[in-house]
Amino acid sequence: MQKKIILGVILVVVLAGRSSFAKDPSPAQTAVSLPDPRDLYHEAVMAREKNDLLKAREIYTQILKDYPEFKDREMIAQELRDMNLDLTVANLKDPVIVHEVADGETLGKIAKKYGTTIDLIKRENGLSSNIIQVGKKLTIWTGSFSILIDKTDNTLTVKSGEQVVKIYPVSTGKEDSTPEGEFTITTKMENPVWFHKGEIVPPGEENFLGTRWLGFNLPQYGIHGTLAPQFIGQSVSHGCIRMNNEDVEELFAYIPEGTKVQIVKGLAKELSKEKE
Repeated sequence: MQKKIILGVILVVVLAGRSSFAKDPSPAQTAVSLPDPRDLYHEAVMAREKNDLLKAREIYTQILKDYPEFKDREMIAQELRDMNLDLTVANLKDPVIVHEVADGETLGKIAKKYGTTIDLIKRENGLSSNIIQVGKKLTIWTGSFSILIDKTDNTLTVKSGEQVVKIYPVSTGKEDSTPEGEFTITTKMENPVWFHKGEIVPPGEENFLGTRWLGFNLPQYGIHGTLAPQFIGQSVSHGCIRMNNEDVEELFAYIPEGTKVQIVKGLAKELSKEKE
């Protein structure tokens, strides 16, 4: 009789354990199921076709954040950069003119004539390449930009007249080494070579200029990318203005040579608020 009672208790315990185990979800059941990145990309493309750029940008950003191994990351990153530029310049106000392409003209020549950039003309006219035909009519934005850099809060504000186009975080010089005053962008270079302590540093992982250079009319000073994005927002440079590479690439695309740059202490925030 006592043996039967013991066996009954053991049986109840075993069955209870099995029941409890059956209710516990497996690791596969507890894992969060992420959507297929290809489906997300298709959704982003559809949003772009509907001109819902904000939604498309949100989806692209999600893909880059959640799918580090996705094979088309570079393509999506480039499309995201293009879209950010579209959003930046989408609300530019007049003036615009219509230019009819003459024989022998190129986008470069037209951009120089009107003090703009090839990228800006292409976006204004929905062009996918630099090839243009004689007689084609192009809409050209003929306004101008100015840049205000505040050393106090490490921001770069792009303006068109009194309109604030965009504000970027930057790094300025340590120990107040970034000069103050008004300068002009006189040179622009993609993937610049860095001349450092008598050595030539080619574009790449050791080049502290990053992916773009916008040089001032003050030798050795300008706006450029960075190898250390974690320090953006701090006063750590040797005097130049550092930006995240994706930001300086965007700036490079629409800021032409001849743009005025004012570097100040503590005024950018007040000036930008005037238009808010």
